[in-house]
Amino acid sequence: MLVASTSASYLSIAYILVIVLAFYFFLIRPQSKQKKEREAMMRSLSVGDDIYTVGGILGTITRMKENTIWLRISEKCEIELLKSSIGGVQKKNTLEEK
Repeated sequence: MLVASTSASYLSIAYILVIVLAFYFFLIRPQSKQKKEREAMMRSLSVGDDIYTVGGILGTITRMKENTIWLRISEKCEIELLKSSIGGVQKKNTLEEK
């Protein structure tokens, strides 16, 4: 009787360990990788980069401050945005096709 309960407890510990490892490899690890990629993209931004916002606005960075950027969205229109609203850097070929 003692052997059966001991093996059952080891089995339940093994199940918990498998679940924890699954959470790590399928949720935590990809999220931290994505966060590092976003931080690297934010550090590499510079004046003249073509970007898009999370709201879908396309434009070119004209000025940068610590937490904000100025985005030229048309020939005579610039808007100031928070850096956190940047969705990503646009590929050069995509904007030239307009």
